[in-house]
Amino acid sequence: MLNLTWINWLLALAPVLTVLLLMLVFRWGGSKAGAAAWFMAVLVALLFFGAGPRLLGYAQARAVLLTLDVLYIIWMALLLFHVADEAGAIEIIGEKLPALTPDRTIQALLLSWVFVSFLQGMGGFGVPVAIVAPLLVGMGFTAVQAVVMASIGHGWAVTFGSLGTSFAALQATTGVSDRVLAPESALLLGVASLVSGAIVAYVAAGWGGLRRALPALIVLSLVMGGVQYILATNGLWTLGATGGALSGLVVGVGISRLPFYQPAEGAAPLSLMGSARASQPSLLMALAAYGILIVLALGVNLVPALDMLFNAVRVTLMFPELATSLGWITPAGPGRSLSVFGHPGAILLYTSLIAYLVYHRLGYYEDGAAGRIVAKMSKSAVKSSLGIAAMVGMATTMSHAGMTNLLARGLSESVSAGLYPVVAPFIGTLGAFMTGSNTNSNVVFGLLQLETARLLGLSVSLTLAAQTAGASLGSVFAPAKVIVGSSTVGLAGEEDQVIRQMLIYGLIPVAVIALIVWGLAQL
Repeated sequence: MLNLTWINWLLALAPVLTVLLLMLVFRWGGSKAGAAAWFMAVLVALLFFGAGPRLLGYAQARAVLLTLDVLYIIWMALLLFHVADEAGAIEIIGEKLPALTPDRTIQALLLSWVFVSFLQGMGGFGVPVAIVAPLLVGMGFTAVQAVVMASIGHGWAVTFGSLGTSFAALQATTGVSDRVLAPESALLLGVASLVSGAIVAYVAAGWGGLRRALPALIVLSLVMGGVQYILATNGLWTLGATGGALSGLVVGVGISRLPFYQPAEGAAPLSLMGSARASQPSLLMALAAYGILIVLALGVNLVPALDMLFNAVRVTLMFPELATSLGWITPAGPGRSLSVFGHPGAILLYTSLIAYLVYHRLGYYEDGAAGRIVAKMSKSAVKSSLGIAAMVGMATTMSHAGMTNLLARGLSESVSAGLYPVVAPFIGTLGAFMTGSNTNSNVVFGLLQLETARLLGLSVSLTLAAQTAGASLGSVFAPAKVIVGSSTVGLAGEEDQVIRQMLIYGLIPVAVIALIVWGLAQL
């Protein structure tokens, strides 16, 4: 294994620095910056980390599987959006949502904090932002605001979202049970829920909006974080984020009807846009596509018979043990397992087809709608697809060459036991930033965090909770996910505008969690 020196550590960091430099300083788009970072990762791995052609080839093969997994979701999420948009549904939601409350901050919280977290509970990579960001633009928020709010808003729900995939990965990697991990993980993410909501309110309406929304923020964060904690600590961690956000939706609708968030008597409800359509859906029908998505996702994931039926056919490739010339070993094992009919992308495809048939039957489409839907989907998806493929290739190359591990070792070995609790969440964030995944960060760094905690005499459960909380919050501002969100609101190729703000706002919840972990470690 390569010795840890500052030179080697900086070499391992070079691909990440390449992404940041090109996107933040030179304002390159995600696809170009990602390709350059991938090339840098391959070059450094080959020249300095002992990665041979065989290892690099298998790393790219694994990256292809991961990329297909991600792109299936992205393309189908875009398809669903354009199916609804072509029918006028997005426009109607933008018009009718103020009927619940004209308060812009509460509108933003309901969509880009509560609803987006509910979608995260059921979905995976990119789906929540891909669905919610266009809705926010339809309500009159800027494209950058929309992506930032929708991304930051669901960061707290990633670990226990997607039916607890990331939490399951942490258990599998470390061998620590859910009973040990769940309490502190759920506690940290519950606090993160409040911070994330506060950032959404600030981005939506500034300090004035944040102050006005404070009662709603406190109540909703207690409800969502509390329900998630109860579910997670009682063995129902697969439903943690879904149950918490669903409770938040119910309570949030009630809060939006309170007099404090309603207009003065005689005031006209706010209308953000008008429509010249002769035949337009009602608000209920405009939301029908997303209602279908919820029903299908819950059914496939929660009904055992449907789960077995839809996930009966899976595609899995086995990979051999791989080693660099310096001794870093990637164990043999399966690559990403893809469910042919139960994949989140497949659920989105079924939803899109059903929604299209419903809207077509009701006469909401004009001639040539199907062609326009496919054309718009393709145009939106191509740039983001290239960027994501490059980012995933970079991440798998770094992981297989031992570069990712070296980065974490450098971070963990450069601080004392007293300060390590502050560093632990940022290691999780680093892993998620590079891979775009809470799950991958837990797989890559979970065991390292466990071993470091034991060596330093720290609480294993608290350190691992810090790892997954940091990864959960960090995954939402990973470049690959920023590309996804940007592509759905017309910012493909201009992701630098978003990632600048995402880095500023996204690190705030991580810093808060780091301080809380440090405080708990002193007890």
